Amino acid sequence: MTMSAYKSEFLNVLASRGFIHQVSEPEALDALARSSRITGYIGFDCTAPSLHVGSLLPIMMLYWMQQTGHRPIALMGGGTTRVGDPSGKDESRKLLTDDMIAENLKGIRAVFAKFLKFEDAGGNAIMANNADWLNALNYIDFLRDIGRYFSINRMLAFDSVKLRLDRQQELSFLEFNYMILQAYDFVELFRRCGCVLQMGGSDQWGNIVNGIDLGRRVERARLFALTSPLITMSSGAKMGKTVDGAIWLNPRMTTHYKFWQYWRNVEDADVGRFLRLFTKLPLPEIDRLAALRDEEINIAKTVLANEVTTLVHGASVAKHSEAAARAPSAMSGADVTLPTLVVNVGDGILSANTQLGFTFSNTQARQFVKDGAMYLGDKRITDPNYKFGFDDFDENGQALLRTGSKRRAILRRKSE
Repeated sequence: MTMSAYKSEFLNVLASRGFIHQVSEPEALDALARSSRITGYIGFDCTAPSLHVGSLLPIMMLYWMQQTGHRPIALMGGGTTRVGDPSGKDESRKLLTDDMIAENLKGIRAVFAKFLKFEDAGGNAIMANNADWLNALNYIDFLRDIGRYFSINRMLAFDSVKLRLDRQQELSFLEFNYMILQAYDFVELFRRCGCVLQMGGSDQWGNIVNGIDLGRRVERARLFALTSPLITMSSGAKMGKTVDGAIWLNPRMTTHYKFWQYWRNVEDADVGRFLRLFTKLPLPEIDRLAALRDEEINIAKTVLANEVTTLVHGASVAKHSEAAARAPSAMSGADVTLPTLVVNVGDGILSANTQLGFTFSNTQARQFVKDGAMYLGDKRITDPNYKFGFDDFDENGQALLRTGSKRRAILRRKSE
């Protein structure tokens, strides 16, 4: 179905904001969403203490599901994390202990309350954990009752498996079971909550379709799949990745200021798309902002940074982060910590920029120098081979690095 063909508010909102890549039986799902309240879920494995900005897209899908009158389930993968999803991976994930998974779960859960209203808070959203049913499974019973519905021939054809085998990279039997467990999650949530829809990234299509097929065979249920496009930057870079690592939602892992700057520094071509996906702004306002050109596009980028930062960290953090970015010589804001980097006297300024994530390479940093857009304190850097000296730092051993119009960081001289 085309974007304008959806009659339910739920699918119409998702389509108009750019969330939909593929839908199974779109007419039937659209009719069901129009005539009744449906329950849908997205799973989040607990492989790290925090989700990163790439997870904001599925979180926003759950948000719009609730806003359009339906019931979202945020499924924590306390059970499946013990196995590891091979989708999109060239090698096996590191196995985590139960204690590590429990600690990661604690950190991940906190972000959802900022987007969804759960049952214990007067809403209808559900926080579930697949460890509740997966950890108690009897292996022989599970093989007999569920495993018999899966064809090895078909499983070998899925991209998550085929990719690894084609590259002659090891795929453990443990990981091979992941798609069966994910399919079983869908059936279990149908049994427990009447869940009829699973959503996820486009790389999850095969896993979700497995769940649909299993639900039909085991429960004679009619289940649906909806996937979103995998988001990359216009440059081809992976969403949420910088030179020095992922942009996390936990401020202990990515500072408030660096989080804000990530969104402020997106490429011009990505602004409209990201405003639709990652903010609650109405579409007419987004269209107005996306139409800005040249220097005015920076207004739209600042709105994007403020809106996303407000959603994740609160309005005051967004306000202070913007103030810190605007201050021409601020070493730090009242409640905002600028990103910091410890450097040695004699280190090169290009390397400092790439380590901070201000640039993707020394070549890009060299271009900023060539354009006259890199400063150390109030001194413009004109030599791309510039190395830090003692005189560059104040009495506290600090210096302010400014690259471009919005990238700022504190350099701390390493003590001798």
